[in-house]
Amino acid sequence: MLKIIDRYIIKKFLSTFFFMLGVIMLLAMVFDVSEKLSEFISNKAPMSEIIFDYYVNFILFYGNTFSSMIIFISVIWFTAKMAQDTEIIPIWFSGRPITRFLRPYMIGATILMILSFVLNHFIVPRSSKVRLAFEEKYYRDILSVEDYQAEYPGNEMVYFSNYTSSENQIHDLTIQKWNDENEPIYFFRARTVKSIPGTNRWTVKDYYEKNYEFPKGRLVHGSKKDTTFSFTLEEIAQRENVAETMTYSELTRLIEREKIKGSSLVPTYEIELHQRTSYPFAAYILTIMGVSVSSRKKRGGIGVNVAIGLTIVFVYIFSMKMLTVASMNVGLPAIISVWMPNMMFAFAAYILYRFSQK
Repeated sequence: MLKIIDRYIIKKFLSTFFFMLGVIMLLAMVFDVSEKLSEFISNKAPMSEIIFDYYVNFILFYGNTFSSMIIFISVIWFTAKMAQDTEIIPIWFSGRPITRFLRPYMIGATILMILSFVLNHFIVPRSSKVRLAFEEKYYRDILSVEDYQAEYPGNEMVYFSNYTSSENQIHDLTIQKWNDENEPIYFFRARTVKSIPGTNRWTVKDYYEKNYEFPKGRLVHGSKKDTTFSFTLEEIAQRENVAETMTYSELTRLIEREKIKGSSLVPTYEIELHQRTSYPFAAYILTIMGVSVSSRKKRGGIGVNVAIGLTIVFVYIFSMKMLTVASMNVGLPAIISVWMPNMMFAFAAYILYRFSQK
């Protein structure tokens, strides 16, 4: 049963969070518009698409991404304000343990954590698909892939020299297949190939293919034909942020497929997958830290608490980025690089929590 103080703190928590979220997203939109306005005008992007396809989904993505940090700053802000107004002193002197004071904070953090978790895994990926499609159409640079090589299931090796999204065709495609005894069974080469959008059907030009059939092989040469491959254009020519557009099940399938191919992007995709859970969970840790550093009245006022909070946020982001780089370049497992900042700050939160009791 929630008491008056519980409802009061939860209301303060949520209202401060959404107010700060709105202010920060408004500032982010202003900076983003100033950077991209000339491209929007030159590419004749419709105002309706700018607002609903891009900026609505922009707010969803970046607001959710930085929600844990905003939770932290919000907790510090309104808790420090309560401390300055001596609203917390009667609670401290009521004789109840600090865990009772933390309860409404944890309820508020749970509400925001569940919201962020659902957004991360189910809603934001779909909204990001719309946002990135808009960027691809009106803003992004031309996608270019050079010297692509990957191994697909069924002992199939795929290689091509280059692809650009402006030309929308692949040059010098080569496909080779082997049997389980590592003997060649198929070879295909084409000067240019073009995908039929949304399918694994392709139009190839100036091609030849060879089947190593016993007792003799068969060589076919032609100028043009329609055929199917085991892969689509989206698989072999995609931007690194394609993982942002995938739900949990889609992303796990992508990771398994990229592992078979030996793709260098596997750590990037694994980091994206684990961050979708670790970021919402960080709301609990940062809430405890925020209460611990701001629940006492300080001589410097609220500004001191905010400065402490911003310093902690900076250290958290720095450690997160440093471990992400280690995962991609040194081989540190993605799950460790993503969860280690939470573990480190959970320990720091415990120390601050114990100190705040004294």
